[in-house]
Amino acid sequence: MAEITHPDDDDGVQIDLISGERMNGLRTMEKIRLILDGVHDGNIVILEEGLDPQEESKLIEVTMSEISPDGFSGIEIETYPTGQSSDGGLLGKLMGKTSESKMTVIGPANRIETLHKDENLISTLIRRK
Repeated sequence: MAEITHPDDDDGVQIDLISGERMNGLRTMEKIRLILDGVHDGNIVILEEGLDPQEESKLIEVTMSEISPDGFSGIEIETYPTGQSSDGGLLGKLMGKTSESKMTVIGPANRIETLHKDENLISTLIRRK
């Protein structure tokens, strides 16, 4: 991944938007490290296509092992569907093709608070450091 330089400005919130194409080229632990490295830096990470259930479980497991009383406080994670698979509809569901594309928002637990979530909207408050 390319080196990104950041200004020393604590007034802003950095949001990392990661494309599905970028994530598709990574193994599960590489995805988790990419996400957690960003969150450890205080960034909000938005995944265009989200994680599958096994990857999300592994993310939570690794996060729990990294929580420390005087440092990392964990993550807040919210996901919602952005559309059906290309074989959507009743026939696609009957044929077992129910995978949905989904967007996932992940951030430091001490900086991000979900205010509202429904099938069309995630409303989040992001606090400064």
